[in-house]
Amino acid sequence: MTTLLSSLKVIARPEIAVKPPIIGKRTRLADKLKQQLDMAECFIQGSEFEAYREKSVKDPETGERKKVRRRITVRPWYYDSEGHYYFEVRIGIKPIELVKDKPAIDVGDKSKLPDTIKLIIDAVEKGELDEFILKAAKFPTKKAKASAEASKESKSEAKSDTSAKTTK
Repeated sequence: MTTLLSSLKVIARPEIAVKPPIIGKRTRLADKLKQQLDMAECFIQGSEFEAYREKSVKDPETGERKKVRRRITVRPWYYDSEGHYYFEVRIGIKPIELVKDKPAIDVGDKSKLPDTIKLIIDAVEKGELDEFILKAAKFPTKKAKASAEASKESKSEAKSDTSAKTTK
């Protein structure tokens, strides 16, 4: 070995523990809540909220891939009723129910929106909403529903074929 490489400390590759999937879901929800916080602060100040997402696009002339910032539409999770504001924590498009049949959080005045959202972000980061995140993740998607229906139909067809063969 050369003298430069001998000065390095070489070890066996350490085992890397797999992180539980809830950590990624928790982080994603916290990011969405921070976006809602920025939107609420812009709403209170009276300025326009703009959110961007980076997208990789192929240049038609050169064929190179470039990252381009595209503006995205973000819908607010807060709403008002006669000047009184409410906030809903959402996973996807569904609001999560923090208490049975009660998904809305009573905020009151719109100036309290940022403080309420900050409190929810802290709760998410500490893992207090993990059970709600996991419960929301168990809802079947359209794709899962379609595949479940297709498998039911194929099973019922298979049963009818076998019963027809046995009666002959």
